[in-house]
Amino acid sequence: MTARDHELKKDLAATLETRKELGPEYEAELVEAFLEKVDRKLDAEIDRRVRRQSAEMQMAVARGVRPHLGGDGPGGFGERFGFAAVSLVLAIPLSAIAVVNAHLPGLLVAWAGIVGVNALNMAGLFPWQQRRRKRESTSGWE
Repeated sequence: MTARDHELKKDLAATLETRKELGPEYEAELVEAFLEKVDRKLDAEIDRRVRRQSAEMQMAVARGVRPHLGGDGPGGFGERFGFAAVSLVLAIPLSAIAVVNAHLPGLLVAWAGIVGVNALNMAGLFPWQQRRRKRESTSGWE
């Protein structure tokens, strides 16, 4: 267990203890506050990883090497897997928010959206994927 996991576990325990003390009428506010903490931590981790990957790509370009984007080139397996992984991590707070606000129907709608976004990504149907594919076919990066 990492220090971040331990800190998050402590935050969750404190939120649950506060809920016991304040009662169920404050549940939505407590869940929202906890999810905001999770969201901030997630954003910080994603920012850290993006900065690291950007630095690695800049170093590769400076060396005159084509940047390694994971998998089979731009839009390859590595990029698709990363998109799916991030969407599943973000699904946790989305699911909690949906359940708190709309119960099972809200959860079903949230997961339908998550599955739909991932399906579009895997199929390469987002406009930026199509533009990039068109650019790559003319630049010889296929």
